[in-house]
Amino acid sequence: MPRGPTLLIIGVLAGLALPSLADGLRPLMAAAIFMLVLGTFLQVDGAAFRGALRRPLVWLLLPALAMLVSPLAVGFAARGAGFAPELVVALVLSVCAPPSSGTAAVARMLGFDATVPLAVTLLSMALAPVTVPLIAAGFAGLALDPLALAARLALLVGGAGALALLLRRQAAAQLVQHARLIDALVLASLLLFAIATMAGVRAQIEAQPIAAATCVGLAFACNLALQGLGALLTPGPLAERLTTGLILGNRNVGLVWSAMGAAVSPMTALFFAATQFPIYMTPRLIEMLVRRARKENAAP
Repeated sequence: MPRGPTLLIIGVLAGLALPSLADGLRPLMAAAIFMLVLGTFLQVDGAAFRGALRRPLVWLLLPALAMLVSPLAVGFAARGAGFAPELVVALVLSVCAPPSSGTAAVARMLGFDATVPLAVTLLSMALAPVTVPLIAAGFAGLALDPLALAARLALLVGGAGALALLLRRQAAAQLVQHARLIDALVLASLLLFAIATMAGVRAQIEAQPIAAATCVGLAFACNLALQGLGALLTPGPLAERLTTGLILGNRNVGLVWSAMGAAVSPMTALFFAATQFPIYMTPRLIEMLVRRARKENAAP
């Protein structure tokens, strides 16, 4: 999918430019998230997954950094900076989410090894029903039932995992043959979710331009800071460092969004929508950076 990063940008801009399309697709948000998680489970290569789990970076350090260290650091930093409580809640909840289910597909689009992001995403999703409610309960100034949130997260992740396991047992060979089709399914789900998250956002931007600009600015700052942190902390070649950055920066906010349901306030929903801009735009920026680095390395 060489044009994948460009298509992601088109998707989020289409949702913003065509409010009626975004409104029409909004009811499909939960289905898109389920398909994203299902596609992630279906992409697992057993041998490669077991090989990745032999590295402490994969089975311990990155999941802990993604699911515990990052949200706590962001939460305390936001409080220390004097952000409004509702904005602190939105930031923490967005970073509590596990890495985006589309990160492995995005890694493949960029020509990176998708095994590590896939393994870390799966481990992080397994942790999410425990870590998200606990961290959210510590920061969230809203009526949020941790047990109910944990149950909804477990249902989303566990349901997709169970269906994936059934499909792998019944049609393992066909899944291998149609790996590209599964990637396309994940990309389509990403596009659908991107468009759906823009429902009502244009009206909010027009009604509250300062609040909207603040959310978008913070979303980019948080995403890029986490991507930069991941790249700095990871040894090895540029591709591996950028992959770690994607894992930490791009989060499956929709999973938390869907699990919270009516508990999401308008400001939190606006910030969740704003997080989609860096998620869908940074792969294109990374693609440009990688192309430039490859040209420089190829030059005599």
